[in-house]
Parts: sequence; structure tokens; C-alpha cells
Amino acid sequence: NEAALPLREIIRRLEEVYCRHIGVEFMFINNLDQTDWIRKKFETPGIMQFNNEEKRLILARLIRSTRFEEFLARKWSSEKRFGLEGCEVLIPSLKTIIDSSSTFEVDSFVIGMPHRGRLNVLANVCRKPLEKIICQFDSKLEAADEGSGDVKYHLGMSHERLNRVTGKEIKLAVVANPSHLEACDPVVQGKVKAEQFYRKDEAGQKVMGILLHGDAAFAGQGIVYETMHLSDLPAFTTHGTIHVVVNNQIGFTTDPRMSRSSPYCTDVARVVNAPIFHVNADDPEAVTYVCKVAAEFRKTFKKDVIIDLVCYR
Repeated sequence: NEAALPLREIIRRLEEVYCRHIGVEFMFINNLDQTDWIRKKFETPGIMQFNNEEKRLILARLIRSTRFEEFLARKWSSEKRFGLEGCEVLIPSLKTIIDSSSTFEVDSFVIGMPHRGRLNVLANVCRKPLEKIICQFDSKLEAADEGSGDVKYHLGMSHERLNRVTGKEIKLAVVANPSHLEACDPVVQGKVKAEQFYRKDEAGQKVMGILLHGDAAFAGQGIVYETMHLSDLPAFTTHGTIHVVVNNQIGFTTDPRMSRSSPYCTDVARVVNAPIFHVNADDPEAVTYVCKVAAEFRKTFKKDVIIDLVCYR
């Protein structure tokens, strides 16, 4: 609300916002309302404060995520595992997106993701019963219809449950995905579109898609670009998808300098004028805040949003 500030204070405030754990890419968006909206969300002093209850919730979710991975690593050390180690903050971030969107009346979420971290998401976000997940690890307890090998990382599920934060019933569907990492992107969009169509949800108020990506696949697979370009077409739009890129800065064994020509793995999203939030995954509060902003941006402008979780493996 101040009319004037000394230059030193202006620079200090801007550094506080843009030179710490969050990098906001939005100045290329050619819509003044959207850029001003994003600027207010980050430049308002003290806007990123969390109360103790919110901090405890983030911590509890992080512990669940970390402990789950530790348990699988200890119990099945020789099994082929696609763990979430290095980006455990994905679980609190997904839950924050779902909580915030549930506050805005969304009650059905379709999630598409690669195999890294899938069991953790099924257990801690969708609340798939643990005995069903764990029986797939044990050859003697293999459920007859669930296949074997690492197929457990390709399976999806659909589940209705109560969201404890908002007190509303929500439906979570994780689509099955083959080894071809981004193959589920258009499937998720089609599923969301179909559900919106049959529920007469013309503005995307009730159903939304959440897509998870790896950094190398997001930059390297053409299907990402094709799916992105459907996002604003009147006949195909799902009124905004939230994309979460688990950017562990290495594509299996490939250094980013050898795998893409653009500075960021998320640059493909610039073609549709989607805002991109780069955030340090070692700062759970920054991640949580960015997820809240992303959910609100999607609700306000009905556009795609990218969250780039910069982590390690």
C-alpha cells in the first residue's frame, strides 16, 4: 500500500521474492491480467507465511512420503524399485493441489504419471490399501490378476475418499501407464474431457487433470508438445491442467546439457503461454505455496500451469 519506497528497499523486496527458492517464469505471457495476478501473489509482503498447523501438516505428509520409501528400500532391497527418493516433497505438493482445488469445488481428479514414485502416490495420495501394494512385491503372495515383475509400477486405480482438509468427498483416478513415459498424457486429457462432457461441466469447475512428468521426458517426447497444443482449443480444452515436473536434473543417465537445447526442461510450455513456477524441492513451504498459487491460477484463468520441482536423485 506504500506510495513510495527507497530503491534499496525495492531491490531487497524483489530479491527476497525472485532470488531465493522460487523462480517464476511469467513475463512472456501476453495477458496483462494474468501477469499482474501472478505478480501480486508473489510480491505482496508477507504473503508466504504459514501458521503452525499448516507447517505440521506439511511435515506429517513429508514423513509419510519418506518413511514409505525407506520401508520399501529396507524390506525389498534387491527388488527393482522406482522410488521417489530425492523428491519426497511430491506427496505434500500433490495433496496441496488437491486440497486447494477441492476448496474451489473440484471433486474429481484424473492423475497421469510415470513409474517413479507411483507406489508412494497410490499409498499416500490415493490411499490405496497398503496390503494390496505390498502383496505385489512378494512372489508367494502375488495376486492372480495383477501380473508380476515391475508391472506394479504401471497399474492405476480409481478411488473415492473424504478429503480431510476440506471435508468433501473427492474421486481420484490414476490412469495406468506403460513403460513409454508420457503415453498417458492424452489419455488423461481424454478422460477429463469425457467426464466434463457427461457431467455438463462446461467450465471445468468439477473435474480436472493433474499430469506428472520427468524432466527428460517433458523436454524430449513429442507427445508432450502435441498434448499441450490441445489445451486451448475450444473442442479439446479441459480448462486447465496442472503439470508437475519432477526435475531430478538427470534423464536416467543423461546430463541435461546433452539432452535438450533449451535452458529449462519446461520451455515447451512457453508455447501455450502457461506460467512456469520453478521451485527448490528442498523447501517444502515454498513448494506448498506454489501449489496453492497454481491451483488458484487454474481456477481463475482456466489455463495450464507448470510446477517444476527442482530436486535430485
